[in-house]
Amino acid sequence: MNRMTRPLPTSPTLPTSPTLPTLLTLLTLRPLPKTARLPRYATRLLGAALAAGAYVACLPWDLRNRPETAGSLHETTPVTPTGVTLLAVSLVALAAYFGIRDRPVWTLLVVAAPPATLMYISFNTHPTQDAQAWPLAWAAFTLLFGAGALVVAVAARRLARATK
Repeated sequence: MNRMTRPLPTSPTLPTSPTLPTLLTLLTLRPLPKTARLPRYATRLLGAALAAGAYVACLPWDLRNRPETAGSLHETTPVTPTGVTLLAVSLVALAAYFGIRDRPVWTLLVVAAPPATLMYISFNTHPTQDAQAWPLAWAAFTLLFGAGALVVAVAARRLARATK
């Protein structure tokens, strides 16, 4: 028998490889506080980048109202219902994921802080000509982002524990 046609040796001591779904489950749903520092903080930074990216992709940078036509007294907003819906869905998904994997405080920092920071920068860099109502709007939306992230995170954590 030459080398090419010889069967490969089989041994009962050879390790078997885990299936792909088992590997993915171990890698993606392991609690972050129990992982090593580098993967833990890399996952948190990736989550924050995804939250910031969702905000940038779904909402326009300049959030000020604009006149419908030149000289018109009626204003329109550049924010669309589709953008708001996509942003909400993506932030809810991120909050649920990090709620299952991490502590609620980290979920708040990873999911709610990047959009709130970007909104503050957007409002602060685009001053309005009339009354400055943006601090109130920013505070209300920051509270909405934070409360929503915490509620979804806690609900996802409880649901994950109840299904175990």
